[in-house]
Amino acid sequence: MAVITKEYRTVKQVVGPLIMVEGVDGITYGELTDIKQEDGSLRRGRVLEVNKDKALVQVFEGTSGLSPQDLKVKFLGKGLELAVSPDMLGRVFDGFGRPIDDGPSIIPEKWLNINGNPMNPYARDYPNEFIQTGISTIDLLNTLVRGQKLPIFSGSGLPHSRLAAQIARQASVLKTGEKFAVIFAAMGITFEESEFFIADFRRTGALERAVLFMNLADDPPIERIAVPRMALTAAEYLAYEKDMHVLVILTDLTNYCEALREISAARKEVPGRRGYPGYLYTDLSTLYERAGRIKGKNGSITQIPVLTMPEDDKTHPIPDLTGYITEGQVIISRSIHAQGIYPPVDVLPSLSRLKDKGIGDGKTREDHADVMNQLYSAYARGKNAKELAVVLGESALSEADLLYVKFADAFDAKFVTQGENENRTIEESLRIGWELLAMLPRVELKRVRDKWVEKYHPAKG
Repeated sequence: MAVITKEYRTVKQVVGPLIMVEGVDGITYGELTDIKQEDGSLRRGRVLEVNKDKALVQVFEGTSGLSPQDLKVKFLGKGLELAVSPDMLGRVFDGFGRPIDDGPSIIPEKWLNINGNPMNPYARDYPNEFIQTGISTIDLLNTLVRGQKLPIFSGSGLPHSRLAAQIARQASVLKTGEKFAVIFAAMGITFEESEFFIADFRRTGALERAVLFMNLADDPPIERIAVPRMALTAAEYLAYEKDMHVLVILTDLTNYCEALREISAARKEVPGRRGYPGYLYTDLSTLYERAGRIKGKNGSITQIPVLTMPEDDKTHPIPDLTGYITEGQVIISRSIHAQGIYPPVDVLPSLSRLKDKGIGDGKTREDHADVMNQLYSAYARGKNAKELAVVLGESALSEADLLYVKFADAFDAKFVTQGENENRTIEESLRIGWELLAMLPRVELKRVRDKWVEKYHPAKG
């Protein structure tokens, strides 16, 4: 069926990145437009709002230099779409899905609307399979499970970009023969960061199984809004039509939310908390809830959104609302980073709510849960003892407390600290965990079953 296009010369207003077209008929929300100037040059836009015979259109390239009387607006009768094909793997695209790596154009197998189709909750399958990231603090303590949404909460100036790149190149599923892909979407980043990501993927060979979407800080805000939807559309195609397990890394969601706030202000909407639109929660959920597994489908989509907390504030609307929608968080700490530790993951407030579903015999190893619980307990006690020593002095600590302080320092130095190119298997992470637990008397290992102590303790026998 041919798409009916309509053209109008009734632009009445140009405000910020928006134009108001009057006298329209049969126009729908999200519809694409071509905006033609007198010199024949074209800009692309999208309908943000329709009210009776008026349509509010956002211009992707901005409205600089546009005069209302000189414009012809053609409504194209379709929404923003992405051309998808298995040939996307190994390629780099901009925020509108156009190749920017000097490679050939993608010959599409089909065109998909980037807003996706709602997933029937009844059709969802429960996440219960382990994804290995090669990073001990995630794999052993905050396990990532296939189909999960596990955000990284960071702050400006912290090495979340390096951590995201490391996860992207190291992540794998343990079952052999399973097809695995990474979709990496960067929003509002600098040219330098973009070059770092692309060069890192190429250098390590990770680009062969990855699709990159890059949006720079000077690109239009509307492109920033499109980037995560482009990435998730590509992920849905690879997961549910090509039976691949897809890990989607979105960085930095804060830049996405800033673009949302900018557009909301241009539309003169009533602001919510900190000036963000009142529908921020709903908008974020339309991104996060596109992760998951579907009954009867072999593929899956797992999400790691990365966001920088303004002023390192966990109560800021972006991390706050993200925490409500997702299943846990990995927290990057400024104080740990200041100690020269990489990756500076703050273990105690970090959490993966689905970790219990993805660990144990047949998934990771039979002793995983016990080792994890004992490490958490011992590390927390060591940190408390260190805080007590700051107030009362080290002489006020018991011998047991001093031992736990020593344990906490060793935990930071041997377990948390990891090379940027160090890809640890879950067995290696467990071995380091057991070596640390060997610092404690056996009577202190109250959270590990005796049979695992006998089997895995370095001083067994």
